[in-house]
Amino acid sequence: MKTNTRFIKGIVAAAAKEDTVMPWARGTRRAAFIAKRKQADKQHKAA
Repeated sequence: MKTNTRFIKGIVAAAAKEDTVMPWARGTRRAAFIAKRKQADKQHKAA
């Protein structure tokens, strides 16, 4: 059982360190993406 406990602790520690930003996260990146999409839509409609 000791190996299993150490393995799980390692997985939990690795998950805690992970700092992946999801695309649907709120913030400046999302706002910039939406602005870019709206700009492209305006250009498409104008053409």
